[in-house]
Amino acid sequence: MFEDLIYVLTKYDSWLWQGFLLTLQLLAVSVVFGTLIAIPLAVARVSKLIWVQALPFAFIYVFRGTPLIAQLFMMYYGCGQLIANIEGIQDHWSWTYLRDPYWYCLLTFVLNTAAYMAEIMRGGIQNVPNGEIEAARACGMAPATIYRRIIFPRMWQIIWPAYTNDVIFTLKATSLASTVTMMELTGAARKIVARTALPYEAFISAGVIYLIIVYVLTFGFKGIEKHLRRNENRKENKSVPAKAGGHI
Repeated sequence: MFEDLIYVLTKYDSWLWQGFLLTLQLLAVSVVFGTLIAIPLAVARVSKLIWVQALPFAFIYVFRGTPLIAQLFMMYYGCGQLIANIEGIQDHWSWTYLRDPYWYCLLTFVLNTAAYMAEIMRGGIQNVPNGEIEAARACGMAPATIYRRIIFPRMWQIIWPAYTNDVIFTLKATSLASTVTMMELTGAARKIVARTALPYEAFISAGVIYLIIVYVLTFGFKGIEKHLRRNENRKENKSVPAKAGGHI
């Protein structure tokens, strides 16, 4: 088995490397754009106006309530088929992109990530101490300024562990891209199995690479979490003398 594992790693290293790069690409784009979309969704979800909450709630409910693989199939086989049936679309320059499963995978992962992160952020916003918000209002801050200077910084401190877990969940979710012919890390492993009939060696290789990615992500996010906590402790230490001076 060890010899077969070495054979897979040396003979098909280029396939694994390309799958590794594609996995990182799907993860990075999904997290970045998912986070950007999640922020306004979370703000809308904490609004007191029902009509403002309605559309974000429906979006989040659908994407959190249905399996990711079903969303991926609906996007690729459903929307992709509808687009393919549009008259003249296959002669248009955009067909080069519209027939590529990469864009359907990316859109699905971004929207799914946005739905989960929006709920995490909503919880973080609602757990920001109300006293800090009231103090900002008493100082005459505009709502947008309160979000930028008070709510969002505190929200990130509160949700960071959950946010880290969601990023790791998104990493593992990218393996589903192989179901629509994408050759990311899991897809590369499946291709190696089809070529060599060595399933253990192929998936052990892919699994080890996933573990390395998770370790690096966890280490990096923990460093950021320590930085956020250090900033929070500094603010608390600065506020102690001011409070003490008020009693003198």
